[in-house]
Amino acid sequence: MLNLATILGASAKSTPSKPAFTFGETTLSYAQINGAANQIANGLKSIGINPGDKVGLSCLNLPYFPMIYFGILKAGATVVPLSVLLKEDEIEYHLNDSEAKAYFCFEGTPDLPMGKMGHAGFQKASLCEHFYMITGDPKSPSPINDTKTLGSLMAGQSPEFEMVQTGADDTAVIIYTSGTTGRPKGAELTHSNLYCNTVVCSDLFDLNNEDTILIVLPLFHIFAMTCLMNSGIYRGAHSILLPRFEADVVFGLLEKHEVTVFAGVPTMYWGLNNYTDDKFDYDKISGNLRMCASGGAALPVQVLHDFEARFNVKVLEGYGMSEGSPVVTFNQPKVGTKPGSIGTEVWGVDVKLVDDEGNEVPLGEKGELLYRGHNVMKGYYKKPEANAKTLKGGWLHSGDVAIKDEDGFYYIVDRTKDMIIRGGLNVYPREVEEVMIKHQAVSLVAVIGIPDDKMGEEIKAYVVKEPGQNISEEELKEFTKSKLAAYKYPRVIEFIDALPMSATGKILKKELRKL
Repeated sequence: MLNLATILGASAKSTPSKPAFTFGETTLSYAQINGAANQIANGLKSIGINPGDKVGLSCLNLPYFPMIYFGILKAGATVVPLSVLLKEDEIEYHLNDSEAKAYFCFEGTPDLPMGKMGHAGFQKASLCEHFYMITGDPKSPSPINDTKTLGSLMAGQSPEFEMVQTGADDTAVIIYTSGTTGRPKGAELTHSNLYCNTVVCSDLFDLNNEDTILIVLPLFHIFAMTCLMNSGIYRGAHSILLPRFEADVVFGLLEKHEVTVFAGVPTMYWGLNNYTDDKFDYDKISGNLRMCASGGAALPVQVLHDFEARFNVKVLEGYGMSEGSPVVTFNQPKVGTKPGSIGTEVWGVDVKLVDDEGNEVPLGEKGELLYRGHNVMKGYYKKPEANAKTLKGGWLHSGDVAIKDEDGFYYIVDRTKDMIIRGGLNVYPREVEEVMIKHQAVSLVAVIGIPDDKMGEEIKAYVVKEPGQNISEEELKEFTKSKLAAYKYPRVIEFIDALPMSATGKILKKELRKL
């Protein structure tokens, strides 16, 4: 038996008064986070949430996230974390697809009306029975009439709870990821998957209970969830939560809290490199930082060198996927590091590179990256055809093309998928195309990723207009933006008379990339 929530209970037992999470001026101890999670578990049990039930969670980087996350796990249920940027129809899809029985959603801000979007999506999700608004002040009523709040669920509940004994192979989290076809798929990650990756990450980062971690990566993303939140809790570290990346705010927190560990996506390092206001004590920041990690997309080597030179700290890159819980390879100081590489296999994980026939390729040659080990997901939820394609012969087929050098270091060189990774977030072109083509002025559209210094990749759409119709680039951008999460809409639109096609009518995106 194994329940991932054991890591929180253990730290609360060994260091109850130790600061666990700080947001703004509020700091909560391990005992307080654990007690709140127990209240939420009791509340979930009281409304009929049973072991194995799915519970959705949309929340910014606030202490409510770990409270609810571990409350769901303690009750033996499965957490379904959702991007805070999803719109109404996307939320409906995720709740229905995961068969979520309950849904917690933060009320949001004027700029990000999560509560309004979340409630609208919940109302359209036929299987979801319970909606709880997470209000900034737990005692405040919901901003939407006749909706219950997290505070009301916790009210009167005991801070003690006998954690449900789940099986190691039971699903702990269903995390949604874009695949090679269709809409996002839910990767089922077990308690064992996540626990093992948590232990691996805490070793890779050499975390201890004296560390202070800054978490600005979104907690709904597997990178922050496993590598920072869970690993930090496992080792009893103190985590500082920041809901949104702004370079000056990050530097302020690095200085104020004497942060020792920072992890980000390449765009964050790019932003920090380009911020030079002298109001911060950069020597102090540099003196405290002992470890930085980058993931989500390839970190340009120049950005890495510039950051390391400025702050005298190593930035270690790794490779992972939601389906891999997430870490597969990492630059490990004990083994060796190489800038520009994704490192070597982590403990308990095997990697190989194969050609189209499944044969291993020689050193230095390109091949699809396959991996197996404790980190591989159970499968995509209710997607047997996708599982058959991705999980073959005991290996997970990543769809990423890599090479391996003579020292055993891997380098990602290409992707077999059409996936765009914008600022560390995955964007599936077909989803964007399907929205854009619904506009009456759009006859045909093809979406690709183009290189971008800041975001790594930017989204570009090539559009063929309907005869007699007219629309501006800005009008089409706004239309698409209203239908999709903000990171998904194309920042560049080019109108074109015709798209390059093969003899069978397939759009040749490789030709578009040459334009």
